[in-house]
Amino acid sequence: MTTSTSPGAAPLLVPARFNGPPGSGNGGWCAGAVAARVGGTGAVEVRLRKPPPLEEPMEVAERDGWTVALRGGEVVLQARPAAEPLPDPLEPVAPEHARAAAAAYAGFGSHPFGHCFSCGTERAAGDGLRIFPGPVADGLVAAPWTPHPDHTSVEATWSAIDCAGAWAAGIGERAMVLGSMTARVVALPEAGAEHVVTGAVRRRDGRRHHTATALRTGDGELLAAAEQVWFEIDPATFG
Repeated sequence: MTTSTSPGAAPLLVPARFNGPPGSGNGGWCAGAVAARVGGTGAVEVRLRKPPPLEEPMEVAERDGWTVALRGGEVVLQARPAAEPLPDPLEPVAPEHARAAAAAYAGFGSHPFGHCFSCGTERAAGDGLRIFPGPVADGLVAAPWTPHPDHTSVEATWSAIDCAGAWAAGIGERAMVLGSMTARVVALPEAGAEHVVTGAVRRRDGRRHHTATALRTGDGELLAAAEQVWFEIDPATFG
């Protein structure tokens, strides 16, 4: 195993406001932060090996073909260019259908991580993304999203295509966290414009849920797409 620190590589720090489960970083935001260190224009594969810490600088290095974020020498996040192209993205959902779906968001009734940066109902407008995916049809969920000016970064875009997969998989009934995410960002979202986020289950394998998500403009133009793996966890012992 070979590890080398990139000359001048700045540490990766996750500000506390970008949390997912209490005390750890939002999976999508953290995945986007390390993916941004990989470079290139194609899809990036990210694996979350441990709960990303908040407000704690992580060393960024290269290890066996991966860009890694290290805490105490242990790999927390690892990223590399995706080996294969992403499958076809989810089909567009009209904004009016996404608005109707969000009104039935399961997180309004039961949410394992209500303060989550991406989908938490306890976050104020302009603070969290407040993306609330509700059922559309055949396991598909969708939500409208109008980005705040502070939420148009690469990291926020990865966060926007994070939690819809979990809600498609039923996180309201069984808590789960992001294990891996392979995403491609075509373009960043526009502040103040209405977008649509979608999510769907690809397949299930025991406690693992394979999902897909997408972010489109209100006109249906694809901005970002992802394939994910979620793991069911016990919130009381996670982290």
